[in-house]
Amino acid sequence: MTDTRPTQSTPGLQAVAPGLPGRPWISQDWLDVVFVHWRVDLSAVAPLLPAGTRPDTMALDGTDDGVTTWVGLIAFRFEDTRFPPLGALGRTGSIGDFVEVNVRVYTVDEQGQHGVVFLSLDAGKLLPTLGARVATGLPYWWADAESRSGDGRVGYAMRRHGTHLRSLVDVRVGDELAEPSALETFLTARWGMHVHRAGRTRFWPNEHDAWPLHRASVVSLRDDLVGAAGLPFGLTELEPDSVLYSPGVTTRFGRGR
Repeated sequence: MTDTRPTQSTPGLQAVAPGLPGRPWISQDWLDVVFVHWRVDLSAVAPLLPAGTRPDTMALDGTDDGVTTWVGLIAFRFEDTRFPPLGALGRTGSIGDFVEVNVRVYTVDEQGQHGVVFLSLDAGKLLPTLGARVATGLPYWWADAESRSGDGRVGYAMRRHGTHLRSLVDVRVGDELAEPSALETFLTARWGMHVHRAGRTRFWPNEHDAWPLHRASVVSLRDDLVGAAGLPFGLTELEPDSVLYSPGVTTRFGRGR
């Protein structure tokens, strides 16, 4: 694929978080993160979004063409989940360590806040799955999930309990990026999520250090989750338009507003 890396930053999106408007209520380490993305037409995403939001757009060349939006299949390891307001009692220990694979799309709301909408999140432990569903209203599912790494590769495999839905992604990690392009910033530096719950759409802000990003390439990919989330079937059979890897960051979330 032709390298179309622009040099400018994405308008309205920066690689560095703006900071939380208040004390974080939860903190988590996101490790060995694999980002796989496909570009799609707005019509594939718009019907799936909560009220008050619309698809966020960016073309492959880093310009906002108003036509292209993106679907992400993201896999990583959660570790050291903690609730800072509770002090030492807020550490979850190994209960909060698990693998997650999620399907997400990109949004902007009427206030101009850029975020993500999670269409599904599959987690490898039951208690965090139930807790996250109750606390946030996000569409978490319990799954068998595992990760593996070595020889310059990182892979994830999961199967959602009670279904035949599976996802397997294996990538080879390449060179570290000295500076992310506008598109790479758009796909990774998302400082909040839009969540619809009890008839209202809230924006939950987050912050973390700038992503240390690497180029990556797909070794193997088989996925049912994207189609099950209401997106075009067969999308994950196409070659991804962007594949990235990060060793990880520590993320903190603020209260929804």
